[in-house]
Amino acid sequence: MDTPDVRILSVGTALPGPALDNAALARRFQMDALWEQWIDAFVGTDTRHLAVDLESGEIRSSLAELGETAARRALESAGLGPGDITGIVLGTATPDQLMPATVNLIADRLGINDVPTYQLQSGCSGAVQALEVGRQMLLTGEHRNVLVLGGDVCAKHLDVTLDLRTLHPSELVNVVLFGDGAGAAVLTTDPVPGTASIRRIYTRLTGLNRPPGQSVEWFGRTDRHSDKQAVNEDYKAIEESVPTMSAEIAKEILEDLGWQDTDVDYLLPPQLSGKMTARIVAELGMPGAEEITCVRETANTGNAVPFLQLERALPQMTDGDRALCVAVESSKWIKAGFALEKV
Repeated sequence: MDTPDVRILSVGTALPGPALDNAALARRFQMDALWEQWIDAFVGTDTRHLAVDLESGEIRSSLAELGETAARRALESAGLGPGDITGIVLGTATPDQLMPATVNLIADRLGINDVPTYQLQSGCSGAVQALEVGRQMLLTGEHRNVLVLGGDVCAKHLDVTLDLRTLHPSELVNVVLFGDGAGAAVLTTDPVPGTASIRRIYTRLTGLNRPPGQSVEWFGRTDRHSDKQAVNEDYKAIEESVPTMSAEIAKEILEDLGWQDTDVDYLLPPQLSGKMTARIVAELGMPGAEEITCVRETANTGNAVPFLQLERALPQMTDGDRALCVAVESSKWIKAGFALEKV
């Protein structure tokens, strides 16, 4: 029996609040013009969307709310209703709570019940892992349409009262590096013309005996007043490792499919920052592929990134076009990616 094609039927995304530029961040945190120049030169991100109001410090969008919005947009685009979904998978590093799982809050908001739901807690590879779980569900033949989501809201870790000049660089960089957002895709085995088939999904843990490149704490009642940094990032280790890892991911996926570099029409590279993404693209060496990058406008949105890229890439793809997405999680060094073909 032939293995059915798993296709991306539709994609939807959601970003909170208005776009905030570097000048707005500098004004809010009373930083001088040199800080704004440093963001542009070192990070290369122009704007981001935050789920926290910079003036009041109030969290105005939860991951469940953003996930619901992205899912409704994906369902509407697919011409489906909540009752057409037979399973849901969410990939995130920042669930709204430890319990209940955010995926179940999203299902409740959508009016979906009596279906299997899964939540994967992972950094930038979580969206790819969620796509793989959704794909495997469909390959069992027991499902018809699976809703896959990815997103992150880092607002809980942004204290607008902080004097940023007192922060260690490993914590300060996160203030400008990340944005919030969510994305969703409907996967199906229905042979819908003009959809993109998933040809390969790749995820590998490669962090044996390596210290984490990033850690995010989840404080409880007994340790929330500790001196431990809530977020810690070894940007130098990420800068050194991610371009090489990205090239390794691309090489393995292409070799597995029997594709050449020149067969890739659309490249969806990791969206760490404007500067880092440019370095990664140079390392990947696919000048014939159209780069799908959003990080300068949205910042690094974690597990929302592949959906934001897909939303831009899929409408441009024509029959026979191929796309390659690469993702790297630096928290414990996970390689991930997927390949698509428009059929």
